[in-house]
Amino acid sequence: MIIMRVKADNILCFNDFEINMSYPKKIVNSPVENEWLSERTNFRYKKVNILMGGNATGKTSLGRILMMFMNYFKDGAVARFIDMISDFSRSAHLEIDFVTMNLRLYRFTFKANMKNDDGYDNSDIAIEIKSVRINKMDSYETCAAKLDDGIKCEHTTYDKVDTEGWSFTFPRDITGNTPYSLIGKNSKYLTVLEKVLKTLDPAIRKVEELKDVDNSYVIRLDNRDVIMQDGKIANEAILSSGTKAGIDIAYIIASSICNLHDFYYCDEIFSFVNSDLEKACLSIIIEKLGDDRQLFFTTHNTDVLDMDLPKHSYTFMKKEVRDVRVDISCVYASDYLKKAEDSLKNAVENDLFCIAPELNELYDLIDLN
Repeated sequence: MIIMRVKADNILCFNDFEINMSYPKKIVNSPVENEWLSERTNFRYKKVNILMGGNATGKTSLGRILMMFMNYFKDGAVARFIDMISDFSRSAHLEIDFVTMNLRLYRFTFKANMKNDDGYDNSDIAIEIKSVRINKMDSYETCAAKLDDGIKCEHTTYDKVDTEGWSFTFPRDITGNTPYSLIGKNSKYLTVLEKVLKTLDPAIRKVEELKDVDNSYVIRLDNRDVIMQDGKIANEAILSSGTKAGIDIAYIIASSICNLHDFYYCDEIFSFVNSDLEKACLSIIIEKLGDDRQLFFTTHNTDVLDMDLPKHSYTFMKKEVRDVRVDISCVYASDYLKKAEDSLKNAVENDLFCIAPELNELYDLIDLN
């Protein structure tokens, strides 16, 4: 599944929000290969999406929306969308354009009226899924226009949409005691896991699979062994936060090498990892990201701005308070920086996109006696 556009109103922290993952024209000698559908080269999409912005600007919430949306295709449960409505006293709307491997552009729409005293009736909730064929010369824009006009659209239900696999990784303070994702009986995964963990902690000598116990590994340090079984670490206090983050990082790298998923959402998983290591791991993930696949990657690390990526790969999320309403919007670096030699990092450091946090409240503490 490839996400092309998300529109949300009164969903989690979003009001009249929109983010678009198409881009206008191909880039010659782009460092990100094949940013278009493999059989439809005019249908361009942002293969790599680096999301940046201040705290509480919706980066994690966007991931939650996409995860709930993709999980909908497993069971068709509507309650997950109702749970994401922020204000029950007004209507809510969620619209997502996406592509599957059958070369169709789909539009998923969820609408809910304001909640009445007795809750929601069936008539208050509506879900629609329609699609159009992506023809040889079509772009996203031409197909989206057909969906807008209802021309030659086919309507379907969640169980008739042929979706592929996806992977969402969130910070451990959000997921709590959720087991780490592992890839059992895979030599490539074992190699990746060992190399990542040894890079993060030089005291780690070896990572081995326990032959007599399914889905289990032993991390061997100088003087201790750490057992990991079914994604749970038996004595995790021995490992640093950065080393434990390496388990999530290794899974993403290995699964991209093995083409296990076609969609990745990596939210702040490098918070405890050195900046150079974050850039190195990200570059490997991008390098191994196959055709017709997509990566969303959130970070606060401004060193990532120096990576050799197209300007359109960077989206900055911005929160503004207007009267009693809070709005989150997207600022696309490619709308401001048109030349290849334009420095994205300099633009951010000089606050060209007006996304720097307001610090006056903090500085007021200096006068506090």
